[in-house]
Amino acid sequence: MTSTGSSLPHPRPHRTPGTSRKPRIGLVAGGLGAYWPQFPKLLPQLRRSAARVAERMAGFDAEIVDAGFISDAPEGARAAERLKAADCDLIVGFLTTYMTATMLLPIAQRSAAPVLLVNLQPTESMDHAAFDTGDWLAYCGACPLPEMANTFERCGIPFRSVSGYLEDERAWTRIGRWIRAAGVRSVLAHGRHGLMGHLYPGMYDVSTDLTVVAADLGGHVEVLEFDDLRVRVDQVTDQDVARRLTETREVFDLADSVVAEDLRWAARVSVGLDRLTADFDLDSLAYYHRGLEGETHERLGAGMILGASLLTARGVPACGEYELRTSLAMLIADRLGAGGSFTELQALDFRENVVEMGHDGPGHPAVSERRPLLRGLGVYHGKRGWGVSVEFDVRHGPVTLLGIGQRRDGRFRLVASQGRVVPGPLLAIGNTTSRVDFGRNPGEWTDEWSGSGVAHHWALATGHIIPDLRALADLMELELVTVD
Repeated sequence: MTSTGSSLPHPRPHRTPGTSRKPRIGLVAGGLGAYWPQFPKLLPQLRRSAARVAERMAGFDAEIVDAGFISDAPEGARAAERLKAADCDLIVGFLTTYMTATMLLPIAQRSAAPVLLVNLQPTESMDHAAFDTGDWLAYCGACPLPEMANTFERCGIPFRSVSGYLEDERAWTRIGRWIRAAGVRSVLAHGRHGLMGHLYPGMYDVSTDLTVVAADLGGHVEVLEFDDLRVRVDQVTDQDVARRLTETREVFDLADSVVAEDLRWAARVSVGLDRLTADFDLDSLAYYHRGLEGETHERLGAGMILGASLLTARGVPACGEYELRTSLAMLIADRLGAGGSFTELQALDFRENVVEMGHDGPGHPAVSERRPLLRGLGVYHGKRGWGVSVEFDVRHGPVTLLGIGQRRDGRFRLVASQGRVVPGPLLAIGNTTSRVDFGRNPGEWTDEWSGSGVAHHWALATGHIIPDLRALADLMELELVTVD
């Protein structure tokens, strides 16, 4: 995504094997082999339907591993071995006509991937006056669906299903949602997430158990020191800084308050941050360092905002205050195509019935309503240091808030709410700030949102993506709490 009037200077600075690949979707179609000699035209028709399903699925920017068409249990077992070896992110079973549970059960059992059952008949309805038994059987994919569901339930295998017809856009919207969710699940499972510095003192809600990240989301958390950044910043040349300054002016407007020396320092830190991200193969980053009396580590922490914002816009979400769960929420939103900017509550406007929210520090320039601004600040409120900060309003229109909360039993939960960013007055203080209308009293919404288990930071994403989040929560066996 890019904002109007600006362009991002670089593609993502690195591509990791785990999170750059398309979601790998295993596909198997099938029907009862006893029908083929009885109705010779049936199998060719069903194979054409299976080819169309594979074609439509590939259109979701997914890698399709097609295990072919199965007609009995032995063929199902062979397909199971192929799909198991393929390490799929989602298994799709296309029920073209009646088939027995013995044909699909081994595929579901032997793969660690979630299972989606698809029943798509050839057209919206049958031509009852003209159809014979063979014609009807091509529309009989609904028949085995309860059989599969009952068998999977008794075997303890979670599943989900989509029923419709081959060119049913409503059904394909639902299928695409499951494919995207499987891709995000894979990103989390294979991701490398940086955590640099230390916890902002006193923020109990921000404190995150790294083992729970691995248990509930997967991936690896790389614990970093600010010295890891310092040594890379020390290696940045004046030529590197000049190039980054040119790139910065392509993306941002500069307020008169920006001090040239501070901007050069932010550019230097930005180049070093790119190298840190590449060297440690990071897919997200959360950071904080307090520092003392203008020493190097304090200046590094204060100089992060430009580089972290550029990384976020390139698909490597970065946020301050050591907010690992929010950088992960931003990653989810980004991979769903919705951006995701670091956000907290700022104020309530009871005249206009909106909630004002945003944050100082990194923003997501690619989801800005206008060309983002760099503003010079002599002090960062509540933090050590000074320098340049990012200021903008998230693109007006539908938005979704996404946070990762933690329950009393330690497990994560997704927390979400949908609203609309609307125009209105904003503070000019170097913060990202958005006015969000939730269609209700802002005080009542704030009370319910705060009671949901969310922490005091979250991702503000463009579009209404709760249906996608519901699919992701289902695949990852996470609770989803929504605040309407």
